[in-house]
Amino acid sequence: MGVRKRKSAEAIKEERKSVAFAKALNIPSSPRKMRLVADLVRGKEVYLALGILKFSNKSAAAVLEKLLRSAIANWEAKNEKRAENGELCVSTIFVNPAPMLKRLRPAPQGRGYRIRKRANHVTLIVDTIENAKNKA
Repeated sequence: MGVRKRKSAEAIKEERKSVAFAKALNIPSSPRKMRLVADLVRGKEVYLALGILKFSNKSAAAVLEKLLRSAIANWEAKNEKRAENGELCVSTIFVNPAPMLKRLRPAPQGRGYRIRKRANHVTLIVDTIENAKNKA
């Protein structure tokens, strides 16, 4: 690897040091329902987001709460220090559709209605608040 490429790689690695992420794959709920909850916490401070998710009565909120706790733990392991209140924020969260399960349901007169069982993939990225402000 050349010097220029090595310096570029080190700069990218240093930039990613403050960022941690967590993924949840094949969550059995529709992406639309998950996006409603994801929009509630996008850009919020992590402990505020945990409070919002804890007291939300949507079933998708429980999955996102667990995912957010995992991302915080990943950040703590990566930076070898505890996350303090007001230090981290949910910089990016996105929901993508997962492969759909297609089933048939019996219908009158020998027909069958198609049922589409949807699922989704969620990626949540936490970053320090200072870095998130600089990037925006």
